[in-house]
Parts: sequence; structure tokens; C-alpha cells
Amino acid sequence: MVAGERRVVRSFVDTMDARFVLKCLPFVLLILVSSFSHTSTQTGFTMELSRSNFDQVIATNEVVFVNFYANWCRFSQMLKPVIEDTAKAAREEFRQPGQVVVAAVNCETEDAIAKRYHISKYPTLKMFRNGQLAKREYRSQRSKDAFMNFLRDQVKDSINQMQTKEDVQKIDQSKRNIIAYFKAVNTNEYSVFRRVASALRDDCSFHVGIGENFRSETVSGDNIMFRPPRTSGQDMLYMGSMLNFNLFHTWAQDKCIPLVREITFENGEELTEEGLPFLILFHRPEDADVVKRFNSIISRELIGDKGSVNFLTADGTKFTHPLHHLGKTPKDLPVIAIDSFRHMYLFPNVQEVDAPGKLKQFVDDLHSGKLHREFHHGPDKVTPQEPAKATSGSQEPAKKAPTDPPESTFIKLKPSGNRYSFRDEL
Repeated sequence: MVAGERRVVRSFVDTMDARFVLKCLPFVLLILVSSFSHTSTQTGFTMELSRSNFDQVIATNEVVFVNFYANWCRFSQMLKPVIEDTAKAAREEFRQPGQVVVAAVNCETEDAIAKRYHISKYPTLKMFRNGQLAKREYRSQRSKDAFMNFLRDQVKDSINQMQTKEDVQKIDQSKRNIIAYFKAVNTNEYSVFRRVASALRDDCSFHVGIGENFRSETVSGDNIMFRPPRTSGQDMLYMGSMLNFNLFHTWAQDKCIPLVREITFENGEELTEEGLPFLILFHRPEDADVVKRFNSIISRELIGDKGSVNFLTADGTKFTHPLHHLGKTPKDLPVIAIDSFRHMYLFPNVQEVDAPGKLKQFVDDLHSGKLHREFHHGPDKVTPQEPAKATSGSQEPAKKAPTDPPESTFIKLKPSGNRYSFRDEL
């Protein structure tokens, strides 16, 4: 019996008749054992993570699959033996040290970790790869077989090994590609490259040529470049140290994750989880010119807002529901709007998107609260540089009094904070 249990029993004894306590002591001990076992942490093959070991385990293993749970949650209790069986199977299959760890975090006792990763429902399953949190939570089937198939996929080599120079010509030019040439594979430089390739496997395709067939590419040492999609002769050479993981990862991440991304029904939830407002261009699929113009103005004037806004394009013939909320239809494309995850705000005149400062001011007005304020209280005081009412594409007819803007549409792509993933995703 541990000290805490002895204190509880002593307190109980102090308040009861000694003979009665002696008769009831076996029953009391049974209650105590049951109580303490209910709140105990996971043991066995599942690695329990706490503030003392969390960062170290995440940083020193290639794949860490973490179950964030709460003992009071019956869905957590239902999942616990499945996680334990998975952890046992993973230890038997992935024997290489530092390759795969199946772990768990008790969010009741490790609330700081739970807050750090915004855990609001139990159980929540997240995957860390080479120290980096994966963009998406695990939301597939909750079974040992499904978990093991997922882990096998995570440890697959994410690098395409090229055999000859002709293989370079076969690279899919529609993707973002990082191409590297190494003198040998058993080097620290290649190890860093492999870690970054694993971390960014969902954002870029990684290709490598090693040895004699690529001797001309490694005359001056290892050679790494980024090839943008649908380009020829525009490769960007990496000039930093290949022994610096953080430096190379930052460079590759900047190249692999574009400033302006396309939102689809497949990645919409992933983008909402980043928690940044959306600046979205809704366009016709064949209208490449407006997409190019939108990308150009973002690169010229809004790159400094990269950390506070997600710049997106969307097929307006598919995302008709947000257009409807804005009072628009596919016939009105192109349309530009901001979704703040509270309200949607319409850019008054898409034809003015190229006008210097117009789109930048639209984003600044979101951050300053002006967009929200004007919808509630009417336009701010008019200045000579700012017309009282937008004319073309105005969201509300002039005869109507200012009203609230439409409610956010894309926030509905987020998983509910009140649902249990085990019940809803089994």
C-alpha cells in the first residue's frame, strides 16, 4: 500500500469505531484498490508520456503514434486495450530502435500537454513524424489491423530512388519535387535528407540519385534542388548546410508548401485546423489568368501576412455553398472573400484586385476589426480616399440598413469539439 492509500485509510479509521472498521476493512481496501486502478495510467507495451519525457520521445523517434485520453471517458476506456494490442504488435514488427513508438497521454494529469495540442475531445489520436506534428489527426477505423496498416504506411521510404539520369526525365512535373544527388547513402547528410523527406512527404515528392551513374552531379559535393511544378530549367539550388536539419527543413518547407494553396473537400478540414482566417479566390476551373493574378498580388503585397492568413484558391463550381452565403452564384465568378471562422466578408470589386494596396487593405481591415465593425454599425466616417459605399459587387443594397455579415461556412469543416472520435469514426 502506497503512502497516499495509507493516509486515506487512516483518515477513515479516525472517524469510525475501530471494531466496525476491522470488520469492514477488506471492503474498504477493495474500494481503494478499485479507485486507484481506475485512475492509473496505461502500462505494458504502450509508452506513457508526461512532461518529463514527452519532448524527448517525440524528437528521438521517427514515428510516434499518440493516444490522448481521459480515464473518465468510456470511449477512451474502450480504445485503451486496442491501443495496447497495437503497441505490442508494433514492438514485434518494428524492431529497429527509434523507428515506431505507440504512446499515450493522460490528459487529466498532463493538462499542459493537452492544451499545447488543443485536445478538446477524447480519445484523440495524433501522429508525430521526426519531431513534427502531422497535419491531420488519425480519423480512420479504430482497430489493431487499421492502426498497423497506418503505421506501416508511415515508415515506408518516402524517397524515390533514381537509377539512371533518364529517370530524372520521368519525374512527375505536375508535382513539387526536391531532387538530390549524393555520393553515398551512409552519410550524415543523407540521413538529414531522409528525415526532411519523411516530414514533408505529404507536401513534396523527393527523388535521389546516388553513386557512379550520377558522378557528374556530385563533382562539387552533394547537390539538392527544388523543381516547381510545370517548369523547365527553373530549379532552385539549396545553398545551406546539409548537416543542419532545421535549416534544410525550413528551406524545403518554404518550397513545398506554396504561399497560395488550393482548398478542396479533401484538405479543407486540414486547413481549418491551422486556425488561420481564409482569404479565398473562388474561380472557374478554366480561368488560369485570375489565379495567376491572385498569386502575383499575394506575393507582392501580402507575403508579410503569411503567418496570420491562409491564402487559398477554390473551384467555385464545386464550392457553391459558400458562394450562396455571400449572395453569389457560379455565374458571378471570380469572387474573393475572407472567412474569419466567425463571419464571411466579400471583397467589394474583384476587378480591382490588381489595384495597388486594395487587397492588402482588405486583409488589414479584417485584422483591425473594421470589417466586423462596419457590418454592425455601418461604414466608418468617410474620408476623401474612401467612398461611403462600394458600388460594383456590393454585399448589401444601399437601401438596406447594415446587417451582420454571413456566418462562417468553412468552420463547418472542422470536427465538432463536442463529439467523441471513437464513437463517430469507428
